[in-house]
Parts: sequence; structure tokens; C-alpha cells
Amino acid sequence: MTDVEAAVAAAFRQEWGHVVATLIRMTGNWDLAEECAQDAFATALARWPTDGVPDRPGAWLTTTARNRALDRLRRSRTEAVKLQEVAALSAPAEPRADDSGVRDDRLRLIFTCSHPALTLEARVALTLRTLAGLTTAEIARAFLVPEATMAKRLTRAKHKIRDAGIPYRVPPAHLLPERTSGVLAVLYLLFNEGYSASAGEQVRRGDLTAEAIRLARLLAGLMPDEPEAVGLLALMLLHDARTAARLDHDGELVTLEDQDRSRWNAAEIAEGLSLLDGALRRGPAGPYRLQAAIAACHVRAATAADTDWAQIAVLYGELRRLVPSAVVELNRAVAIAMASGPAAGLALVDDLAARGVLPAYYLLPATRADLLRRLDRRDEAAASYRQALSLVPTEPERRFLQRRLAEVGG
Repeated sequence: MTDVEAAVAAAFRQEWGHVVATLIRMTGNWDLAEECAQDAFATALARWPTDGVPDRPGAWLTTTARNRALDRLRRSRTEAVKLQEVAALSAPAEPRADDSGVRDDRLRLIFTCSHPALTLEARVALTLRTLAGLTTAEIARAFLVPEATMAKRLTRAKHKIRDAGIPYRVPPAHLLPERTSGVLAVLYLLFNEGYSASAGEQVRRGDLTAEAIRLARLLAGLMPDEPEAVGLLALMLLHDARTAARLDHDGELVTLEDQDRSRWNAAEIAEGLSLLDGALRRGPAGPYRLQAAIAACHVRAATAADTDWAQIAVLYGELRRLVPSAVVELNRAVAIAMASGPAAGLALVDDLAARGVLPAYYLLPATRADLLRRLDRRDEAAASYRQALSLVPTEPERRFLQRRLAEVGG
């Protein structure tokens, strides 16, 4: 990869969401916004080798995409009315402030995507596509559906926003509650995609985790009386604090129990714990505060052996009551295995496998393999590691499983 290609790739990771969100605000046309953003990045690949990488790549890309959109609208007879509405495209414009006081285009985009007229899955998928720049194939893998199915869902969601006239803005305060759960879910999954990528060469996408934390801060400021918003921010910070220790110096994956805890970010931990303590005092905990409490159990332990796995198992039990998810059940099984022995956890994992849940989720056979390894049932562990390898989404995770497979003689 040349220096210019690397610069364009970095700009895509950092600026795609901003460029698309700006164009959607200006044109109201989702497809046009994405197409013109793509054109801008293609133009950068063609021009930056001779013109040089601009000092402000994001501004250059936004201006180029905006001009491209204006040209497209000028040539379209059917968009004559829209052309008048977006005449301001010819000059840079700051986002308009509404009665919410929020001027961030990407937060507006999340609220638009989180309209209750859309299904939760459509809200999340549309945000991952437009805000994070994930491909339709990547989103389909995250939702465990065929790419063609996800493409149809994305198209339907865009058309519903257009046909229903859903406004591109943060709604007034009295309408926030009906969108809160959707916005929280979008930010949560945006962070998860960054923290544990659904595909690719890297296990983590730092641009997504940083953006999710930034938006969570904005949301917590917008909704200071919503403890789950604060809890979500705490959850993100407590997980992000462990980032530096997740990979060793050779870029290989390091499990939580083997991580060098001196490399954890003490400032993020302190902030996350402070936010969580305040949020937990405000009534019964919801799913994000419960998950933050689980993360807090890990960061409060000086060593892996000091982890209060019994308390974590209890918290996962509460979480399962609120969020009846097979993934939550799997995580609870791990906590029980750590608290009561691998045989106890294995029985729960085997039950999940027998029920046929999570058929394409690599962590189910990977967890089963680890518990079998701890029980010294090597042949069975090797078979489960092979099954996990057939499903694993990223290269660092693949290499980790291959090392584990070698350890059990596979």
C-alpha cells in the first residue's frame, strides 16, 4: 500500500461517517449521500498522488462530495425543487442548531436511524452502514444473514425514512424517550463492532470505539437524567481501558486472564467506575448498567485470580432476565465455569449447543473447546477448536485458536 492509499484508508476510517452525515443533512437523500461520498474518496485516490494529501483531508472530502452532490442535483430534472432547498451547498455551512441544542451531524443521524417507525435491527444496520461505513457484507455477517437479505433490509429502511418524511434532527425533549432504547442499542453495537470486529485482519477498529465513546458522551450530556445512557458510557470506558493489553507486542491476542493489567488505562477505569457508581444509585439497573457492573468486577481485580466470578455469574443471571439472549447465557456459563469449575460451565454450554442456538457464532465452540481443554479432554477439545476455526471472523482470533489447537495436539 502506497502512502497515499494509506492516507485515503485512514481518512475513510475517520471521516466516512462525517461526510455521509453532512450530505444527508444537506440533501435528504441517503443513496445520493453515500454515492457522492464514495466518489469523493475515489477522487482522492486519483488526485492526491499528484496534488498531495491535503492538510485537512476531512474538509477536502466533504467539499468534494458536496460539490458532486450539487452537480448531480443540477443535472436531475426531477430534483429541481430539492436543488432550491440545498442551494447553500455551494458554500460551506455549519450544522443548524435546533431546540435540542445538538449540532453534531452524526448524533442527528443516529436519532434519524433510531426512529420508532423502523425495526431495531433496521436502525442498527442502517447506522452501521451510513455512520461507520461498514459494507453490506460485513453487516450481514454481524447479523448472521445472507448479504442479499441485508441489502434489501437496508433499502427498505432508507425508503421508509424517505416516504414517512422522518426529519433529520434530534427530536424535542418530550419525544426522546421513544427513541432512547434504539439510540442506546445503536451506540452499543457500534462500540462492539469496533471492540471486536465482525471480520477482517484486525480484532479491533479503534476509529469505531473512539466514535462510539464520543457519541455516548454527547448522549449522556443530552440526557443527563437517563442512567442507562450514563451506564453505557461507563461500560464503553471500562472495556476500552483494557485495549492496550488485548494484543501482545507481536499483535497476537491475549486472553483477559493473561493480560498485563499494568497496561490498562487507569484514567478510563477511574472515570468509568465513577460514572457507574452514580448511575447505580438511580434505581434498579438496566442492561447497560448491569454489563458495566460486570466490567467493573474485572477492572477492580488486581489479578485474574482475584476476580469475583460468583458475583459476575449473579449479574449475568440478572442480565439474562432482562435480555433473554443466548449470548448472555454463554457468558453466564463462562462465569459459572470460572466460579464453580469447568464441568459446571460445560454442562450449560452443551445445553446451548444441543438447542441449536448460535449456529454461526464461533465463540460457542471456542468456549466449549476451552472448557474441554481445562478438563484435559484433548480430543474433544481439538474437535471443538476446529469447529470454531471454521467460523472465526478475524485473523488474530484465528491465530489464537490455532495455537490452542496445537496445545491440545490437534
